[in-house]
Amino acid sequence: MDSSNNEVIRDFPFFKVYKDGTIERCTTMEPALPGLDPDTGVQSKDVVVSPETGVKARIFVPKIDGPHQRLPLLIHYHGGGFCLGSALDMPFKRFLTSLVVKANIVAITIDYRLAPEHHLPIAHEDSWAGLEWVASHSYGQGPEPLLNRHADFGRVFLAGESAGANIAHYVAVQVGAKYMCSLNIVGTLMVHPFFGEQKLDEMYAYMCPTSAGFEEDPILNPALDPNLKMMRSDRVLVCVAEKDGLRNRGVYYYETLKKSEWHGKVEFYQTLGEDHCFHMFNPKSKNVGPFLQKLVNFIKSTK
Repeated sequence: MDSSNNEVIRDFPFFKVYKDGTIERCTTMEPALPGLDPDTGVQSKDVVVSPETGVKARIFVPKIDGPHQRLPLLIHYHGGGFCLGSALDMPFKRFLTSLVVKANIVAITIDYRLAPEHHLPIAHEDSWAGLEWVASHSYGQGPEPLLNRHADFGRVFLAGESAGANIAHYVAVQVGAKYMCSLNIVGTLMVHPFFGEQKLDEMYAYMCPTSAGFEEDPILNPALDPNLKMMRSDRVLVCVAEKDGLRNRGVYYYETLKKSEWHGKVEFYQTLGEDHCFHMFNPKSKNVGPFLQKLVNFIKSTK
């Protein structure tokens, strides 16, 4: 092979691009198999939500008290800068298993195709398609029996961390803008959300070449979105971490919602002394317990 093809032409924080088009990611996450978790009794199962794209999702169901018990449904989108990881990786399995047990909910985490091989907003489009697949179960006639039997589509939560929080916000707005009535979204968990800033983000620009930047792109700057007021979520919890480089973007998002014409209620929660997505990267931190309890309390107090 021509050695010139091994030349790095773009070097970003999360990946390198070689002259021959090869993408080398800076890190990979440990994949996790689905199945019964013996410590909690949570059952997880993988499903294909789009045969055309191959996008998958993983469902988590706690111990069920009878065949007809229905529990609130949480729809999760994973973080990773739109270019790293999978919903089927260990950090997300560990997090969602714990949340499902503590909050007594059903959860589904929807995967999406990664940038830069698949330019943004493909991740957002895959995520919306996944939500539509979930919504197809709302009258008990979808392809997945676990959702038909045990998900309460009258109490649906959206959730995501980092880039996944960006996607969760996008999906909540689309539900309102497209007048989707089959899901009643009562709350959204925005954990350490990624949004843009005025300074050019070269990695994001490479992943989303159609983006016009912070001043014109509503995915980067929700304040620009004319449909923001239609966002479908009764309540939103914005979580930030004190040492997170994205902290101020989370604060900006919180303030944007407060000042907007959206009619829901937004809450703010900060974890002191912690960095970005500490609950994923440092699950033994003493702050993980209080953070998870905040999420659980938000879910249980949302009617």
